[in-house]
Amino acid sequence: QVQLVASGGGLVQAGDSLRLSCAASGLPFSLYTMAWFRQAPEKEREFVAAIWPSGSNTYYSNSMKGRFTISRDNAKNTMYLQMNSLESEDTATYYCAATFGPLSALDSNPDNWPYWGQGTQVTVSS
Repeated sequence: QVQLVASGGGLVQAGDSLRLSCAASGLPFSLYTMAWFRQAPEKEREFVAAIWPSGSNTYYSNSMKGRFTISRDNAKNTMYLQMNSLESEDTATYYCAATFGPLSALDSNPDNWPYWGQGTQVTVSS
């Protein structure tokens, strides 16, 4: 049974930093592409960042590039999202997702990611 557990969210002020974690179990973590998505109230779920199984490739949404850094530790079956210079617009529930193998092209459509965590809330006050 695949389980993804996201953690690390919280209430911070604009300009602060947070690091999210996603602990995976029930799958060969080092063979899966991992990603972060987020969903703000009354908005659709949107792609944040993805990292290939080996960690060799990373991709970011343009609005987060330069502020967010995705990484993974395959020995710990854990993925991370370091978020710096947080803005009120970053307020959302953040979800981790997984799909098998390195992708031939980035797929930012959440419907095409088969495994999801429960989400962790990030609230940024201005």
